Amino acid sequence: MPYPEIRPRRLRRNAALRRLVAETRVDPAELVLPMFVKEGLTEPRAIASLPGVLQHSRDSLRKAAVEAVQAGVGGIMLFGVPARRDATGSGGIDPDGILNVAIRDVVAEVGDATVVMSDLCLDEFTSHGHCGLLTPDGGVDNDATLAAYAEMAVAQAAAGVGVVGPSGMMDGQVGVVRRALDAAGHQDVAVLAYAVKYASAFFGPFRDAVESALEGDRRTYQQDPANLRESLREVELDVAEGADMVMVKPALPYLDVVSAVRAAVDVPVAAYQVSGEYAMVEAAAANGWIDRERVMLETLTSIRRAGAQIILTYWAVEAAQLLRERY
Repeated sequence: MPYPEIRPRRLRRNAALRRLVAETRVDPAELVLPMFVKEGLTEPRAIASLPGVLQHSRDSLRKAAVEAVQAGVGGIMLFGVPARRDATGSGGIDPDGILNVAIRDVVAEVGDATVVMSDLCLDEFTSHGHCGLLTPDGGVDNDATLAAYAEMAVAQAAAGVGVVGPSGMMDGQVGVVRRALDAAGHQDVAVLAYAVKYASAFFGPFRDAVESALEGDRRTYQQDPANLRESLREVELDVAEGADMVMVKPALPYLDVVSAVRAAVDVPVAAYQVSGEYAMVEAAAANGWIDRERVMLETLTSIRRAGAQIILTYWAVEAAQLLRERY
């Protein structure tokens, strides 16, 4: 029927109507808050390139975890920043290493009130900053790294984590982690596979947050931003190896990938709104160029609309509070 019989604007007339017919909603329970804990801190420390994000002390981490639970956030993803690093990343496997201690702290504080997750990668713990063990010529040794990931997974599970997130992009990592967890009696610990993780320029502020020692790049193991079919193959392999959930990282520059992954698998799909995405919005808002809250929620809605059921975002607590107010 021609205009004026058809008037789509009728359903946009006021906020109540717009809420009623909204096709996509972000629920606070779908948000996961990445959190950094630094060994030796007595007070939280600001991260210059991530305004509003902190390196936590153990005490402030526990308090922030409670705040996240009270906001209704669905999960917490923990990253450790050790005082010392070595070539093998042994601090990530040590039961008394900062990440495993932090897992125990947070689980003791919040229990099952939220999902406690942990990054399963060596890059925060290695003196060279790579996600795995190095060969004599400086390359990353895939299979030697898998053995370290298996140990790290068991250590995190023993500390009480509910979900491990193998993020190093080693071939076979999900299967090795799954078998190690099962063999150690941790069959209930889930695996969130970083199935699609691109060698992205959007990770810069994160490397400040974990004080990365990386020199060079990770293009020999993280994926080429130009490729989609390759990423879908990685997802298929991870699901076959036992991934309970899969993730795309970064999120906004790869919404087409999020959508394609959602169409390809039956397991839950996550997307990580990474540090560079967050920092760009914060910087533009600080200059008065954009409406910060509107852009924050618009970006999260776009990721949800693309098909991500779970969103890792540094805005998780604030966004959860805003969403509760609006809905």
